[in-house]
Amino acid sequence: MNFRRIAVSAIVLIAIAGVSAPFANAALAAKKPAPLSVLVTNDDGIGSPGIDTLVETLRKDKTLKVTVIAPATNQSGTGGKVTGGTLVTAPATTASGYVATAVTGFPADSIVYALDQGGIAKKPNLVISGINQGQNLGSITALSGTVGAATAAAARGVPALAVSQGLGTTVDYPASAKQVVRWLKVHRKALTPAKGKTVKVVLDNLNVPSCPAGTLVRGLQAVPVATDATDALLNPTDCASTLMNPVSDIQAFNNGYASLSNLPVP
Repeated sequence: MNFRRIAVSAIVLIAIAGVSAPFANAALAAKKPAPLSVLVTNDDGIGSPGIDTLVETLRKDKTLKVTVIAPATNQSGTGGKVTGGTLVTAPATTASGYVATAVTGFPADSIVYALDQGGIAKKPNLVISGINQGQNLGSITALSGTVGAATAAAARGVPALAVSQGLGTTVDYPASAKQVVRWLKVHRKALTPAKGKTVKVVLDNLNVPSCPAGTLVRGLQAVPVATDATDALLNPTDCASTLMNPVSDIQAFNNGYASLSNLPVP
């Protein structure tokens, strides 16, 4: 056995490993997404199960910095209303104990407090409003406090996503949380553009059905908000439907799809 050759080979391998390690570490660092600050709010109130599910899901991603500022009580159906004046707030927690701030006021007030009244030190990369209990589709979109808060954020130059989980025997909040994670993967790079680049402000409305046992959400469809009553807003969701290519948020939702609608930024 040629021990000298073995020794030389070992030295070469060690040297290669020593040179390769920094490059490997650099490659891993390059693939790691930039930190993202996310402000979470809702209209069902800070103690609701929907916002709790959303926050607990987001916390699993250690590259996200999550701040929660939401109404102290249920403010469903209040649209984009604001109180005016200096808002009253108090320390609070979500149902799972995540530190938050409760705002006495409407969902949009949470955004006013956060962005206009110094509730947070730095403007977030994204606002997520939800997860709402019940779908916000078609004509009721404008009445939704969930959408109202997201709209208030977009009006202030912050990309925003409104998220609502459809009614059902069981309101399947994890189904919406899963779609939020997918949305983040698609939009992550655009939310943290290179230095000198401008963030494109988007305002999206996501609705996810609560499918009956034995069926699953059929996928995600990007569709416009329905402008007529062709499909009943509160029809039972048919997650076993075979309809393809829905033409509106209501039709997509009623036929088992999660619907994603881009809304105009004020």
